[in-house]
Amino acid sequence: MEAGTIPPSARPRLPRGVRLVHNEAQGGWILLAPERVFKADAIAHEILKRCTGEATLDQIVDELVAAFAGVPRERILGDVVTLIGGLADKKLLELT
Repeated sequence: MEAGTIPPSARPRLPRGVRLVHNEAQGGWILLAPERVFKADAIAHEILKRCTGEATLDQIVDELVAAFAGVPRERILGDVVTLIGGLADKKLLELT
């Protein structure tokens, strides 16, 4: 999914059967899906923990801009769209 293809009003959320869990054996946060495991780095975790279906894409970006002062909004938006789009393509996130 390319930048601009996710509407600002989209509300990303984990679909049924996919969970974000902390796992020491895996070395941190993982996205656990049926028969699949994806390791989430610190930035991915910050994005994914906000993907509850409540916040819009714009709200998630605004929260991250506030949390990471000094990082340009455009860079954060690009990172969020890339991650969310990639996970949505893999059916690990739903956009409502």
